[in-house]
Amino acid sequence: MTRATPVSAIARADFLERVRRYSFLFTLGFALYLGYLATAGKLMLRLGHMRGIFNSAWTGGLLSLVASSFISLAGFYFVKNTIQRDRDTRVGQIIAATPISRFTYVLGKMISNLTVLGLMVVILAASGIAMQLVRGEDRHIEFWKLFAPFLLLALPAMAVVAAVAVFFEAIPLLRGGFGNIVYFFVWGMGISLPFAADTHTLDLSGMFVVADSARNAAQLSLQNGGFSLTLDLGYFDYPLATFRWEGITWTSEIVISRILWLGFSLMLVILSALLFDRFDPSRVGLLPKAQEPIATAVPERNSASAQTTAATLTPLVAEQTNSRFLAILTAEMRLMLKGQKWWWYVVAVGLVIASAVLPSAEARGIVLAFAWIWPVLLWSSMGIRETREQTYQLIFSAPHPIARQLPAVWMAGVLVALLAGCGFGLRLLLGGNVRGLMAWLIGALFIPTFALSLGVWSGTGKPFEILYTLLWYIGPLHAIPRFDFMGSAPATAATRCPQIYLLLTCVLAAAALLGRKRQLQF
Repeated sequence: MTRATPVSAIARADFLERVRRYSFLFTLGFALYLGYLATAGKLMLRLGHMRGIFNSAWTGGLLSLVASSFISLAGFYFVKNTIQRDRDTRVGQIIAATPISRFTYVLGKMISNLTVLGLMVVILAASGIAMQLVRGEDRHIEFWKLFAPFLLLALPAMAVVAAVAVFFEAIPLLRGGFGNIVYFFVWGMGISLPFAADTHTLDLSGMFVVADSARNAAQLSLQNGGFSLTLDLGYFDYPLATFRWEGITWTSEIVISRILWLGFSLMLVILSALLFDRFDPSRVGLLPKAQEPIATAVPERNSASAQTTAATLTPLVAEQTNSRFLAILTAEMRLMLKGQKWWWYVVAVGLVIASAVLPSAEARGIVLAFAWIWPVLLWSSMGIRETREQTYQLIFSAPHPIARQLPAVWMAGVLVALLAGCGFGLRLLLGGNVRGLMAWLIGALFIPTFALSLGVWSGTGKPFEILYTLLWYIGPLHAIPRFDFMGSAPATAATRCPQIYLLLTCVLAAAALLGRKRQLQF
């Protein structure tokens, strides 16, 4: 049996398992949605105040950069679960008992990831034909100019993303929610670092390849030709001049540089195989604890003293009992904070103090943003802990699980938000900034409600970790009022955005109640 056979078998089995899920349809829909945004002019490739005519070259260049930039972010979260799924379903223990090597297994998983991401790229490339025809600026289809950027720019980037996803799953610290947060910042650094360092060496997305060729076609210098791929949120209302670009001249230097990224992805696979625990519980601290023998009274079959007695049950006395909501809230709070190290609390307290004493309102807003990203993994467990810890049978069968336990979970999340941001809120209170204080309070309500609703409906903390981090990066960190759900920017309180987020909080709370009611029916 050759080595390629088990690799292809693992990749094929994992891919077929994925395509049977509804999330796979969502994945393809996401790729089509990106194509729609580009067609509608919401995703813009700009060269200063200019853009290319939508011929095959410009369409292929634009969509390939969309793939290597945006799919490299969302696609990572779609595929980062392939090893964990085998671990959760105990299939990994069966695989560990076979002769399959760690490298073979990890390589098969990486190829499966690449197949899923590659299919998204193919869908986006196919939408390029429709995009060019709909825009109507040049309806002559040139297939090589349209599809070459996908083959030589987007696919190598997808190979690296597929390998990084496997690499994160091979490291215990990064395979969970913490890894989801870390990758967001790794992705952001990977996109911006080549431009900050002005080097083509780190250009994974291929942005420099397209930019250099487009500048030559537009006859713009590096200083006068700022190149950007932007999501138009309504801030660009000036008209763009157009120029004709006939595509990238694929020199051997460019092709080799893209092939090197494939080599880098293979190196990541090798490193992942070395770090992979091969589902050995002794390497991840999952060995079951020794249990004391359970004493059982078994009547002797031939003993004269063996007697059969009728079992009697003590009847329950129907009486009115207190709900003990405070005790439930305390228990939920302890569960939420369980396992946090001392340094976690030190950082949290430091952020509270900094958000209270800094003189600049803008600086305090930035500190609040970091204070409310610090407990993100606490909030992401809301609504899913019962399923994850296999305690839902007990909790859902208790009296009034919706009226008692669910509000306690929500209140525990609100308390975490209030405590983490209390320095900022205290400064607003002392300064008499009532509108700012209300915006801050709405943010403290919105975050745990958002987490609880997504947790109840999805059954996992990944959607909240992804969407919350993205919303946090776009809004509070960049002080954009329409996305500033925290009220961290001084200008946010003067807008109607806090009222919008209050309404959205009410909608999410209702969704969480409906989701828990749905869980009780199954």
